[in-house]
Amino acid sequence: MPSLNGKPDVMFEDDDLPYEEEIIRNPYSVKCWMRYIEFKQNAGRSTLNMIYERALKELPGSYKLWYNYLRERRKQIKGKCVTEPGYEEVNNCHERALVFMHKMPRIWLDYCQFLVSQCKITRSRQTFDRALRALPVTQHPRIWPLYLRFARNLPLPETAIRVYRRYLKLSPENTEEYIDYLRSVGRLDEAALRLAAVVNDESFVSKEGKSNYQLWHELCDLISQNPDKVTSLNVGAIIRGGLTRFTDQLGKLWCSLADYYIRSGHFEKARDVYEEAILTVVTVRDFTQVFDSYAQFEESMIAAKMETTAEMGKDEEEDVDMELRLARFEQLIARRPLLLNSVLLRQNPHNVHEWHKRVKLYDGNARQIINTYTEAVQTVDPMKATGKPHSLWVSFAKFYEENEQLDDARTIFEKATKVNYKQVDDLAAVWCEYGEMELRHENYEQALRILRKATAIPSKKAEYFDVSEPVQNRVYKSLKVWSMLADLEESLGTFQSTKAVYDRIIDLRIATPQIIINYAMFLEEHNYYEESFKAYERGIALFRWPNVYDIWNTYLTKFIDRYAGKKLERARDLFEQALDGCPAKFAKTIYLLYAKLEEGYGLARHAMAVYERATQAVDDGERHTMFNIYIKRAAEIYGVTYTRAIYQKSIEVLPDMHARDMCLRFADMESKLGEIDRARAIYSYCSQICDPRVTATFWQTWKEFEIRHGNEDTIREMLRIKRSVQATYNTQVNFMTSQMMKATTSSTVSDLAPGQMGIDDMKMLEQKAQQLAAEAEQDKPKPKEKILFVRSDTSRTELAELAKQANPDEIDIGDDDEDDNNQGPEEVQLEQKSVPTAVFGGLKED
Repeated sequence: MPSLNGKPDVMFEDDDLPYEEEIIRNPYSVKCWMRYIEFKQNAGRSTLNMIYERALKELPGSYKLWYNYLRERRKQIKGKCVTEPGYEEVNNCHERALVFMHKMPRIWLDYCQFLVSQCKITRSRQTFDRALRALPVTQHPRIWPLYLRFARNLPLPETAIRVYRRYLKLSPENTEEYIDYLRSVGRLDEAALRLAAVVNDESFVSKEGKSNYQLWHELCDLISQNPDKVTSLNVGAIIRGGLTRFTDQLGKLWCSLADYYIRSGHFEKARDVYEEAILTVVTVRDFTQVFDSYAQFEESMIAAKMETTAEMGKDEEEDVDMELRLARFEQLIARRPLLLNSVLLRQNPHNVHEWHKRVKLYDGNARQIINTYTEAVQTVDPMKATGKPHSLWVSFAKFYEENEQLDDARTIFEKATKVNYKQVDDLAAVWCEYGEMELRHENYEQALRILRKATAIPSKKAEYFDVSEPVQNRVYKSLKVWSMLADLEESLGTFQSTKAVYDRIIDLRIATPQIIINYAMFLEEHNYYEESFKAYERGIALFRWPNVYDIWNTYLTKFIDRYAGKKLERARDLFEQALDGCPAKFAKTIYLLYAKLEEGYGLARHAMAVYERATQAVDDGERHTMFNIYIKRAAEIYGVTYTRAIYQKSIEVLPDMHARDMCLRFADMESKLGEIDRARAIYSYCSQICDPRVTATFWQTWKEFEIRHGNEDTIREMLRIKRSVQATYNTQVNFMTSQMMKATTSSTVSDLAPGQMGIDDMKMLEQKAQQLAAEAEQDKPKPKEKILFVRSDTSRTELAELAKQANPDEIDIGDDDEDDNNQGPEEVQLEQKSVPTAVFGGLKED
C-alpha cells in the first residue's frame, strides 16, 4: 500500500483502517496508540512490536508506552534459555528506553531484575550502579533492597561487602543487617568493628529493639568466642570498658573476658581474670555466675590433664602438676563461703551480721580473727550500721577474754565506750558487758567502779532522746546501766550506797514500776518498812494508770501484811486513793483486797458497802463474777435472806445471759427456804427473757420445780406462759424476717408482681401470730375458788392479780400475808375452827 502522509509503507488489514486514520489525524495521542495496541493484542509478536515501535517513534517520551512495550517484550522471551539472542534484543530495548526514561525507577527496577534473572553478574552490578547515579537520592530506597538481595546471593562476599559499605553511608541505621551478613560469611573482624562502632554510638537506635547492653553483650560474645578471627580490637580494653558501664551485669562480662583468654590458650590469664572477678563483684548473682564458671574451668583443666596423662603416660612432673591443679580446685571450693561473705560485705560494709559470720569462718585462726575484728570496727559506721554495732566491740573483747588476755579486753572495752553510737542503748550495753566481764573474773570493786563511772553525770547534761548530743552525754539516763548498778550495790555495796542509787534513779525520773517495787522490797528486807512505804508513795506519784497498778497492788498487800488492823483508817485512806480514778479493768483486785481488809479487821457493813461499790465499778465482763462473790460473802456474814436484795439488783443490772443464771439461783434459794410463791414469781419474771427455742434449760428447770412443788393448775399456767413467750419471740423474729425479705425483694419480685408478695407474707405472719395468741388464751385454766400449794394457801385469784401488776419486770419478794396496796383478793375462804380453852389460859372467853 502506498505511503500515507509521508509515512513508510505499512501492511494492514481493512479492520485496522479506523485506527490508522485516527492515528494519522492525531499521531501524538497516547490514547489512540493504546487503543490500537489493545485492538491488535492478539496479533503476532512482530506486528505488535512494530506498532509499539511506530508509537515510540512518534512519542519517545511516553512512560506508558515504554512500560507496556518492555513488559510485552519480557513476556515474549519468558521461559526461554538465557543464551537466546532474544534476551539481548530485550536488553537493547531497555537501553533505548533508558535514554528517555532514566528518571523512572520502575524501568530501572524491571531492567535490573531482568538482568539478574539472566545471571549477568557484572552487567547487573553496573546497571544497579547506573540506576543509583541516574535517580535522585529520594528514589534510592527503591533500588537498594533489590541490589542488596542480589549482592547477598552472590558467591563473592567482597562485592557484597563493598555494596553494603556504600549502602550504610546512606542508611547507617541498618548496620545490624550488615553485621548479620558479615557473621554469616565469616568476616568476624569487620563485624566486631561495626558492632563496636554501634555500641559506642549513643544515638544509634536498634531496629530489632535491642538495648545498648544487649548489643554490648553480643560484641563480648563475638570477640570472646572468636579470638583468632577478631584481631583489630583490644578485647581486654573493650570488656573492661563494659565493666565500668554496666555495673549490674558484671558476671557475664567477667565470664566473657575469661572465656576470651581460655579460647586464646592463655589459661593463667583466664585464672587471673576469675580471681579478680570474684574479688570485685558486689552481687550474689554475679558472684555465682563467676564462681560456677571458674569451677567449671578448673574441672575442665583437670579433666584435660588427666586425658593427656592417660594418652602420653605419667612422669614425675605430670604428677606434681596434677596434684597442684587438684589442690587449687579444692582450695577454691573451700574458699567459697569466705568469698561469698566478702561479696556481701562489699555490697554493704556496714552489715554487722556478715562481719560476725566472717569471724566464724575463720574459727581456729586467731590472727585472722583479730584482723577481721579490727577491720570490722574500723569499717562499720555506727550511724549506717545494719544490726548492733556495739556487738562487734563486745565480741572482740570476749575473744581476748576467752584467751585470758584481760588487759587487751579492757583496752577494747575502753575504746568501745568512746565510739559515737547511734543509740544510747548500744553504749549502755557496752558498759554492762564491761562490768559483767569484771564480775566473771571476781573483780567486784572494778565492776562497781566501771558502772559508777558510766552513770556519772557528764559536764554537759543532755536529754535522753536528744540526738544532737553524743551518746556519752546521755548514757547517764540509761535505765539499763542504773539497774545493773543497783543490783551490784545490793549484792556488794552498803545499805546507804544502794539507797542512794535507787533515790538517784527516781530523781532522774527514769524508774519503772518494777524498779519502785524492787526498791521497796530492798528497804523491807532491811526492816525499813516506813521507808519502803515512802518508796511506794514516790512511785505512785511518778506513774499514772495503768502503769501504777502493780505498785498499788504490791503496796496495799504489803501494808495489810505489815499492820493488819492496827492502822485501819490509814489503810482505808490508801484504798480510797487507789480507787480514785482507777480504770474498771483493774478495779476488781483492789476492791476484793479492800473488802478482805474490812472483813478481817473492820466492820461487816463496810465490807458489804465495798462489795456493792465493786459491782458498779468493775468492768462489764467481770460484773457477774463480782455479784457472785458479793452474794457468797453476804450469805456467809448475814445469812441467805440478806442476799435477796443483791439478787434483785443483779437481775436488774446484768445482761440477759447472766440475769437468767441469777434468776435460777435466786429461785432455787427461795425454794430451799420454803418460799414457793416467791420462787414461782421469780420464774415467771425470768420467763420474759427466755426464748423457749434457745433456753430450754430454764423451762425444764421450771417444769421440774412445778412437778415438785405445784399442781396441775400451776403446770398449766407455766405452759401458758411458755406459749405466750414463744408467740412473742416468734412475732418479733417473723416481723424482722418479713422486713428483711421485703428489703431484699423490693427491686425484684415486688417490681414484677407489685402488691402481692410482701403483703401476702405479712398477712400470713400476722395470722400466725394471732393464731398462737388465741391458742395461748384458750389454754388458760378455768378459775376456781381456791388452789392449794404444798406450803401455801394462795388462791388462784391471787396469782391472777400478781400477773396483772403494773410493772411486769418487778419481782415481788414480799411476805405472803402482806397486802400490796390493798389489791389482794376480794374474798378468801378460810376454814374456821374452834380454839381450845387451854390456849387462853386463865383468860375469860369473850
